[in-house]
Amino acid sequence: MKQILHVAICVLNSKYIHSSLSPWCLLAGIEAYCEKGIIAEVIEGTINENPDNILQRILAKSPQVIGFSCYIWNIDATKILIRLVKGAMPNAVIVLGGPEVSYNAADILKEEPLVQCVVSGEGEAPFALLLNCLYHGEHTHNIAGISYRVGGQLMLSRPNTTFNDPPSPYTEKYFNALKGRIAYLETSRGCPYSCAFCLSGFGKVRYFNLERAKKELLMLANSGAQTVKLVDRTFNANRARAVELFNFIIKNYGAGIPEGVCFHFEIAGDLLDEAAISLLAAAPAGLIQMEIGLQSFNPETLAAINRKTNIEQLKNNIRKIVANGNIHVHLDLIAGLPCEDLRSFAKSFNTAYDLRPNMLQLGFLKLLHGSKMRVAREKYPCRYECRAPYEVIETPWLSTEDLLYLKHTEDALQRLYNSRRFRRTLDYLLEQLRIKPFELFGHFGEYLASKNINRISLNDFIALVYKHFGSRSGIDRITLRDMLVCDYLATNSSGRLPPVLQVKDPALKRAKKQFERDSFATSRGKGRRAMALLYSEPCMVYAYYQDKNPVTGEYPLSKIIWSKK
Repeated sequence: MKQILHVAICVLNSKYIHSSLSPWCLLAGIEAYCEKGIIAEVIEGTINENPDNILQRILAKSPQVIGFSCYIWNIDATKILIRLVKGAMPNAVIVLGGPEVSYNAADILKEEPLVQCVVSGEGEAPFALLLNCLYHGEHTHNIAGISYRVGGQLMLSRPNTTFNDPPSPYTEKYFNALKGRIAYLETSRGCPYSCAFCLSGFGKVRYFNLERAKKELLMLANSGAQTVKLVDRTFNANRARAVELFNFIIKNYGAGIPEGVCFHFEIAGDLLDEAAISLLAAAPAGLIQMEIGLQSFNPETLAAINRKTNIEQLKNNIRKIVANGNIHVHLDLIAGLPCEDLRSFAKSFNTAYDLRPNMLQLGFLKLLHGSKMRVAREKYPCRYECRAPYEVIETPWLSTEDLLYLKHTEDALQRLYNSRRFRRTLDYLLEQLRIKPFELFGHFGEYLASKNINRISLNDFIALVYKHFGSRSGIDRITLRDMLVCDYLATNSSGRLPPVLQVKDPALKRAKKQFERDSFATSRGKGRRAMALLYSEPCMVYAYYQDKNPVTGEYPLSKIIWSKK
């Protein structure tokens, strides 16, 4: 009777709320393709967790083979864990897979002597076949996607791709482990684009069975997860298929799909047609999130990275989606791309900001293993960090000082705009200062950097904003205070104003009494509320802390005219 081969599939997520899909795909491959005597379990951790704790969970399973899913955000922590595992279990076979090792298997095997094998590309079948060989004590040669050593010689294989639908990872074990975290759904592999900085555009896009996609979508929607993220690299590459799935989600919301569940899609904005936009306009607020990778609005930059985009169509489509107000729109820009200097990037930034997305991400180019930008160094000259995440540190168009300035700009953008706590304040500042958004965030980012601020309470940050912008020419401090008050009451359910915004005014008590007598105002909500006087206009603002907008994250804010008499 053959013995059991125990296998552990380990992944370190960036945060607990994330639930990596890759180990469950590998587990599904094992259950589909492996011998019955091969028993595998998934072990998840985070990069911020004590590695000794993860080690103990691995040791408790007594695995003979341990696979690790590797990404730019977890590779360093994974290598530390591998050393601990091999110290405790020197005979364990260590197998690495994932995008961070798929395109540099030779370097990994040379630099990491504790690693026996690397799985490159799609891993469900190759990893299972490798385990079958280990189970039977056979040689592992001629398995597509498997690289390994024979003595001192490296046996290398190209990244594996297949044309078959992979087995479904959504088993009872998966749902028991999910525990309400963000769930991920894959309905296709590949990407129609071949962006020079990305790894997704390999070969032709493969779409999984549509009925399977619908079934799994419903399963995840009913799993307890509040957010289901579609990991398809360009979800709407097939327009008709995308419309059918959008329509399926909208029609099933409140029935097969519980209320409150949100679906997140990565799309190409210029590929949306009128049928899709019209359909999306009918979606319940908060049901759908759209992440749109702009990268840049500079045509020269887009051409240099092989990105085909109809810029005017893209902008028009985004405006239409944002105007409907029912979909959370997330736009991505990348700093450090070819032919993009500070002036060009500022133009792209201002264009993106004027589209008024709910979130504007300022990311930085990363030179991934296997990407064209990393391979073709003469065509794409730049300097980047030698360790993951291989972030760009200088280009012929951006100096290190420019990139540092953009880092400070990104910090201000996150705190002011993406926090969604300063919408009215920002509108006021931009109008009164008569400057472009990039200039405002850049200057404020430099100011924050000079203060060496890392962690700061919201109250202290609001005081900082008030002090900094209140001293600027053209800014009325009373109006600025009122804008900050409105933003605070609409986004913070504590209801108590920060000290810097508080005004000791006996008129507030009289205004509250007037509010209680106003049947229209009191009929607009029930339960906990907050109110404050404004001084740039004779009114009181109030918010009931219910019916939070799932798209903007704001509570409804109302005004009532008040009299000092």
